[in-house]
Amino acid sequence: MIWLFASGHAIDIVLAVIGIEAVWLMARAHWPARRALLCLAPGALMLLALRAALTGLDWRWIAVLLLLSFPVNLADLAQRTRDMR
Repeated sequence: MIWLFASGHAIDIVLAVIGIEAVWLMARAHWPARRALLCLAPGALMLLALRAALTGLDWRWIAVLLLLSFPVNLADLAQRTRDMR
């Protein structure tokens, strides 16, 4: 199990599940692609940052991925607020 985390493949598995969830939301729940992607993208970006940290990437890549998750999260919140009106 150690190699699964050290190589980052554990995160790859979780990202694959998120991808399947996105397809399911669009196909079965009839969510527009924008809504599904905005909902799932912040978590996916944070998982990519975790993968970068686990595999020893430079701290700048980790910071960029974490920083990118913030405006995407804000866009998701704005979309949800508009949907509630």
